[in-house]
Amino acid sequence: MSRSDWSDARFETRAIHAGQDADPATGAVITPIYQTSTFIQEDVGVHKGFEYARTDNPTRSALQEAIASLESGSWGLSYASGLAATQNLLYLLRPGDHILLSNDCYGGTYRLVAKVIANYGIDFSLCDMSDPESVRAGLRPNTRMVWAETPTNPYLKIVDIEAVAAIAHGAGARFVVDNTFASPYLQRPLELGADFVLHSATKYLGGHSDVVNGLIVGNDRDVYDTLKYLQNAAGAVPGPHDCWLVLRGMKTLGIRMERHSANAAAVAEYLQHSSLVDTVYYPGLASHPGHDVARRQMRDFSGMVSFTVNGGYELAREFVASTEVFQLAESLGGVESLVEHPGQMTHASVAGTGAEVADNLIRLSVGIEHVDDLLSDLEAAFSRVGASRLAAR
Repeated sequence: MSRSDWSDARFETRAIHAGQDADPATGAVITPIYQTSTFIQEDVGVHKGFEYARTDNPTRSALQEAIASLESGSWGLSYASGLAATQNLLYLLRPGDHILLSNDCYGGTYRLVAKVIANYGIDFSLCDMSDPESVRAGLRPNTRMVWAETPTNPYLKIVDIEAVAAIAHGAGARFVVDNTFASPYLQRPLELGADFVLHSATKYLGGHSDVVNGLIVGNDRDVYDTLKYLQNAAGAVPGPHDCWLVLRGMKTLGIRMERHSANAAAVAEYLQHSSLVDTVYYPGLASHPGHDVARRQMRDFSGMVSFTVNGGYELAREFVASTEVFQLAESLGGVESLVEHPGQMTHASVAGTGAEVADNLIRLSVGIEHVDDLLSDLEAAFSRVGASRLAAR
């Protein structure tokens, strides 16, 4: 499958065309789903670049080239899930190594590091990566990897990628940035000094809540060879239909992220004026501690909003069950709006660890519905909760 060089094209054009030339066999404008497990060889070891679908598949290759282009990397690798991608990066560590992890991160990342990887002689510790000096203080002589999210999950803290990259590299550590909440349309960590970018492509890249996929992007060719070997050897690879769904989603990434961001900004502003809300966490608000850094390294502020309510867990639980347009579900980044209770859902695995979240915290994934319908839904939910509180007195 031939590839054209789209490096001079702008983001929105590359999202549609990079790695996605017309099918040479039929002229199909959309990359085909190569639903096959193996490939005919002309002779022993003589083939067209594909031998066995765990090792490589043309649809997966198209996705990997596309995400590399969007993230300003020289290579990309795709996996069966975001956690499978995370696992492959963690395979770069050796017994006795230390990983410094954000104290505000996806519960699945923490669980994999603390409950699985730590069993193999790899140490870890937590720090607040929104403070570069906390990162510097958290480094150890054996730190080999610094792992950040920005914005973080679920408190939406902002990590200064350029500053933390310099600190990590000064200590001889690789710097990984989970870019799931921002997407490459809003933020490109490799351009700011990160060594690797990780995505749960299940989220904004796929964008339609119909696929599970993970991606890694980087520039170091030696590490690529290692990770490519691990991708094949460990085998947690995506099917071609999954790769095709992510490719389809990425074509509209730019326009979706603009609507997600605009809607989330309106929701965050609305929440600030609710009498039942204590604190709103959204980097687009001027009051957010990381606003200036976010404005410097992001194009816009994405579609995730978190907030605490002033009635504790019971009020939070009642609220997440009261919305209608915002549907109660885990995950994020789809076209539909979702609401969840992180403490009992996505972050249950971090309870009592030092990375736990408040029991009155609510997380919204703001979709691309009409903003007036979203605000009306929140208003109605607050009215129901408020009426319930009054009736209980």
